[in-house]
Amino acid sequence: MPPVWRKSSKSTNQGGECVEVAALSHAIGIRDSKDPDGGHLDLSPRMFATLVRRIKLLP
Repeated sequence: MPPVWRKSSKSTNQGGECVEVAALSHAIGIRDSKDPDGGHLDLSPRMFATLVRRIKLLP
């Protein structure tokens, strides 16, 4: 079964930076919603949680 990609709740439909995530069998996938065939980055659930936590600290 192919992964179900979902857009970040912080993404806009105005051509800005859009990120999609999906739960994969072995990791969390992250990709650019404007280039869905361009590949994706796999992160372990722990690394994904760290990434989200650090992004929330950005101004």
